[in-house]
Amino acid sequence: MKLVQKQLLKGSREFEITDNVVNFRIKTLLKEEKLTVDLSILNPEPVVNAPFLEFHSRVKCGPLLSLLLDKPNSQEFNAFVDELKQRARREYNAFAGLKAGATPEGLAANAFEEPPEFDEHGPNRTEKIVEPVIADRVDETIRMLEQHLQAEEIEPLLAALEALKEDPENASRFDQLIKAFDDLGPRQGAVLTYAPYVGVLLSNEPFGF
Repeated sequence: MKLVQKQLLKGSREFEITDNVVNFRIKTLLKEEKLTVDLSILNPEPVVNAPFLEFHSRVKCGPLLSLLLDKPNSQEFNAFVDELKQRARREYNAFAGLKAGATPEGLAANAFEEPPEFDEHGPNRTEKIVEPVIADRVDETIRMLEQHLQAEEIEPLLAALEALKEDPENASRFDQLIKAFDDLGPRQGAVLTYAPYVGVLLSNEPFGF
């Protein structure tokens, strides 16, 4: 399923749901950017931040996808958003080993008067499970990211992971990891796809934040 949104003089945004990911391309007169987000890490409840409808990550608050509201028209927009929400739930349930439940979302669910209220830890946080940081898994995570992604694009995150690996019981090192992940923006999806232990760490919150 595909959604194409165009703005005069501002280029275009193209979103396409394929298997268990959503691919999107932002094209302007000066540049073109292509990114992929794993549906299993996408929070299925979007937030209105006019003129956008934003889909955030399940583990942190940063928006991964920003869709222009009601573009190119309300019917196409609502149909795409409805499908995206359902697929995000389905992929997360499959990833988490949960049974798929019947949670129909009529097209009216895509209209918001006010953004949903979240607690201080961000949208859709699950109950905390406090487990220690495993240095070997952090090291494996670093190697996976270096293998699959451009190191220069995620350098602060790699540095934060290296620091945490050297001192896994240091809460300030964990704070550094959280900030580095927040600053990734749309690249959060790619990181979580190739290094799911990052998502485990951020959901786990080993220092009881």
